[in-house]
Amino acid sequence: MISNNIDVNEKGHLTFQGVDTVDLAQEFGTPLYLIDEDRIEDRCKEYISAISEFLGEGSFPCYAGKALCYTDLYRTLERLGMWIDVVSTGEIYTAKKAGFDLSRAMFHGNNKTDDDIKYAISENVGRFVCDSEDEICAIDEIAKSINKKVKILIRLTPGIDPHTHKAINTGTVESKFGVAIDTGDAEKLIKETLKKENLILMGYHCHIGSQIFEFEPFCEAADKMLTFSKKIKDAYSFEAKEINLGGGMAVPYLESDKKISYRDNIRELGKFIDTLLKKLSLSRPIFYMEPGRSIVADSGMTLYTVGSVKEINGYKNYVSVDGGMADNPRYALYESPYTVINASFADKDKDYLATIGGRCCESGDLIQENVSLAKPKRRDILAVCTTGAYNYSMASNYNRLPKPALVTLKGGKARISVKRETLEDITKCDV
Repeated sequence: MISNNIDVNEKGHLTFQGVDTVDLAQEFGTPLYLIDEDRIEDRCKEYISAISEFLGEGSFPCYAGKALCYTDLYRTLERLGMWIDVVSTGEIYTAKKAGFDLSRAMFHGNNKTDDDIKYAISENVGRFVCDSEDEICAIDEIAKSINKKVKILIRLTPGIDPHTHKAINTGTVESKFGVAIDTGDAEKLIKETLKKENLILMGYHCHIGSQIFEFEPFCEAADKMLTFSKKIKDAYSFEAKEINLGGGMAVPYLESDKKISYRDNIRELGKFIDTLLKKLSLSRPIFYMEPGRSIVADSGMTLYTVGSVKEINGYKNYVSVDGGMADNPRYALYESPYTVINASFADKDKDYLATIGGRCCESGDLIQENVSLAKPKRRDILAVCTTGAYNYSMASNYNRLPKPALVTLKGGKARISVKRETLEDITKCDV
């Protein structure tokens, strides 16, 4: 199986975290998001331990909420003592509602509005990750008007291409995010920022992209960031106390994907940083990393009910399900790969080639093309694996479809963490 929290029971049904997925579909309905809370806890602890051990005392992971965000999840993150990465007032509010200590939050985003800034300051968000001169000036002005000082990091663009999909590559010079080091713009911005009376510059942030299996691109990013930090120290007598290397470590979506050890990657990154700090004669800053996908992706699974099996002789087979791009737009956006299993007959040979189609009125509404699975029939349950990241968080009400429920599994017990939307929910904001 693609992940060790997936198995097959004596009925031939697929299990997730030891629970029969066909039973879950019958109890809670479909489409249905499943989240393995034990897996999330284990992955968070792995990151906390590795980052503290190999990147230095006080260094910590910040969970990237854009991957998956709901109140119950933030209760778990608070209990574990995680930091978080938030990108909107909605994510801030969700964490607040869960009782999360927002002093351990970093507020990202390349276009924070004045209202966003005021709200985040009022809620005592721990760090602003600033993306531009306009934003820095706005934060300084608003902070001054309410007599507060705000801790910030400046997002730098290191000019690194980690060779991932262009839609999730964020570290090149032409990216919409951050301020480029190579053009000299970053140095100019830091020179001006150090003059701001209501801003406390803590250091720098970068993010080079997503789905990166190797550790070397992170070493390259650390090299660019720390070399730049040395340059600023020598020129302006400012030494960064904090360096945030962003997220981006990969997750296997298919059996053929390379396996990854996050601890091993962080250990090798730590060795590189140790050598680099000595070479540059820099004090050790606090390091942050921002795992999102790698914490929640393989903690998730989505269940669907098959509606029809359509065979076009000489061409292809379609298996249509009761969900689609409204609850998982990632294949439609950039042909993201997924493992698909007939959960009702998970013990049978995967000898039927089909394209999994959704129910939306779009030709591009597909979950996956040309996958092999045990031949399904109407009312069988299909499982799409590794859907914890960017499925629920990117879901929409396209075609006025209610969003699915989200059920959390812990210790073999299931509980609803997000209720299924009703038809009334679809129209509740209509006037």
